[in-house]
Amino acid sequence: LKAVILIGGPQKGTRFRPLSFEVPKPLFPVAGVPMVQHHIEACAKVPGMKEILLMGFYQPNEALSRFLVSAQQEFKVPIRYLQEYAALGTGGGIYHFRDQILSGGAEAFFVLNADVCSEFPLQEMLEFRQQHGDMHSFVILGTTANRTQALNYGCIVANADTQEVQHYVEKPSTFVSEIINCGIYLFTPAIFQHIGEVFQKNQQELALEESSNGWQRAEVIRLEQDVFTALAGSGKLYVYKTDGFWSQIKSAGSAIYASRLYLNQYSKSHPERLAQNKPGGPVIRGNVYIHPTASIDSTAVLGPNVSVGEGVTVGAGVRVRESIVLHGASLHDHTCVLNTIVGWDSTIGRWARVEGTPSDPNPNDPYAKIDSETLFRDGRLTPSITILGCSVTIPAEVVILNSIVLPHKELSRSYKNQIIL
Repeated sequence: LKAVILIGGPQKGTRFRPLSFEVPKPLFPVAGVPMVQHHIEACAKVPGMKEILLMGFYQPNEALSRFLVSAQQEFKVPIRYLQEYAALGTGGGIYHFRDQILSGGAEAFFVLNADVCSEFPLQEMLEFRQQHGDMHSFVILGTTANRTQALNYGCIVANADTQEVQHYVEKPSTFVSEIINCGIYLFTPAIFQHIGEVFQKNQQELALEESSNGWQRAEVIRLEQDVFTALAGSGKLYVYKTDGFWSQIKSAGSAIYASRLYLNQYSKSHPERLAQNKPGGPVIRGNVYIHPTASIDSTAVLGPNVSVGEGVTVGAGVRVRESIVLHGASLHDHTCVLNTIVGWDSTIGRWARVEGTPSDPNPNDPYAKIDSETLFRDGRLTPSITILGCSVTIPAEVVILNSIVLPHKELSRSYKNQIIL
């Protein structure tokens, strides 16, 4: 078995700015560890996992190399990064590197998108494939969404008895199905034959329109639209439906929601990562992750759903709720931080209040997913979580509401519903 994690590249993650300026989005910490580490951990747990490949078109940089080295040591699995020469789409990348994926005689491999958070029921997908279909069939992980939100995802129509996928539509314009694609797949080497057919077809179409500079375009292949749509109804594609948690991490607001889902899971999977109330320590409410190097005053109140990075200082009487505080940030006495991501090395002055509006799914609808909010609606900034880029300084006694502050800014007054450039 192998696993491929698709991490995309720098021109993506635009909805994740200004946080993606500082670190590749897959390394952004969610619930205290880099987003993609949750994927690696789940893959490493699967018996027979021989290698994990990260695939994307980021330039290999120091942060990524350092992360891969430490992850290899921690999870005892070879982990490599394969760099695409351009954005090749979700299918083009794995087709381009098919020899690397199959080397060593891989019988099957998982493909996971890095921008989802999930319980990753990989073992269950393997067992499901043995029960349904043959050893050459492919499995998509699916989950249930509500009728209106399903339109924003790939929708799957499956046979109720066999779970065979009969119809697949990416982001349909009218209602098709409540079962949506989670971006986590189990393939066998036979998938490359199907991707290869798309590649040939693209090349033939390009040969007809010779005028286009299409040397690159034939290689851009999207698994969802190009491959699954064609495979549906052929008896080769199945859907495994999970009831476990799942969410996309497209915007910074969804990172706080994903952090909550993972922190929730820690009580079962990593109780050691959750902070406890101790004599002389800060007050902890609900699930909170605190890096061991953070220094937190005993009169501070943290939680629920707070993640504090390394080297963070939190002063007396500080209140933090539903927020991510990144490494090196400093919250001075009596600040209040709600629904906010505080960037690396940022400083919030005494008695300041920094607050955003959560973009959580409807808590009364068990199938609701997080909406990928547009930044603007009707020419105005949509109220969302507040984001401070790295090295932002907020003076004492000001209020920052629903705003996005770009890196290296020193604010002098209060702001509301603004992007501060």
